[in-house]
Order: sequence, then C-alpha cells, then structure tokens
Amino acid sequence: KMRIILLSDTHSHMDSGILEACKEADEIWHAGDIGQDSVIQKLETIAPVRAVYGNIDDASIRHTFPLNNIFDCEGLKVFMTHIGGYPGRYNARVKNILKEEKPGLYICGHSHILKVIPDQSFSLLHMNPGACGHHGFHKVRTLLRFNVEDALVKNLEVVELGRRGTLK
Repeated sequence: KMRIILLSDTHSHMDSGILEACKEADEIWHAGDIGQDSVIQKLETIAPVRAVYGNIDDASIRHTFPLNNIFDCEGLKVFMTHIGGYPGRYNARVKNILKEEKPGLYICGHSHILKVIPDQSFSLLHMNPGACGHHGFHKVRTLLRFNVEDALVKNLEVVELGRRGTLK
C-alpha cells in the first residue's frame, strides 16, 4: 500500500498547511505549474516526488521533470500530465496517449478545478487535485490524499488548505 498526496498548481507557493498535509505520504505527486525548484526541494524533505512540468514552469523545472509521466504504482498504471482535459473533453495529445498506454489513473492539473471522475470509455479514473497556490481564480486551495493498493485507488480524501489569498 502506498500513501499518496496529489497536488498541482503551487505557482511557487509553499506553506506549513501543504507540508502538514504531506507528512504521512509515501510519495508526493505534483501535476505541474510548480513555479520554483524550492517547492520540490521542500516536498522532497517529506517524501519522494514524482512530477510533470506545467505551462508556467521555467527551463530548470522542464529539464528536471517531463511533460508526460507514465509509471506504475502498486500495480496501477498512472499517466500524469499538466494540461489534458477531462472525460469527454480530452485534448488530442492526451486522447492518443490514453488509447496507447491504457492507464488506470489519469492525472492532470492546470484548470485549478478539483475533479475526480470515472471514465468508462477508457476504463480509468481521472483526477485533478485543484490548486495549492494563491495564483488563479479558484476560491479554495485543495489537494488529494489517497492510497494505492492492489492496483486500486482507495480512501480518497479532499484536503482543503484554506481560501485563496489566506494562509492556514
């Protein structure tokens, strides 16, 4: 069993609320728009980080992390990218990867809108953890916490980090 924290769109922001939410994680997954290397460095003091770069990320982050991260976690094939859409509204690049790779879990960020949607047409679960940072139009900063066990997502929780523009 792996305990996962999934976050996105930190936009260079890190605070004690995010770090506290991550403290029990076996791995931390960041779905892009990291902002600064220091965000990853702080997360790595807690657990190993898997990430992708986002559209605001500079050359340093783009050199460190890929556009697409496809990996196995406890028998679950995971595909993570920053911009990709959601069930019924995938962009062409992501749709092609979903057809070819057949992941059980597809993760993206970018929209700042938290979504967890099963997609019967691709036999997968889609997750977007919303945004952890203060940049953007979202009202509440969020991340997702869950376990991966026997190729399944279990014990999924939404963690609210307070309103955008305020610290928790």
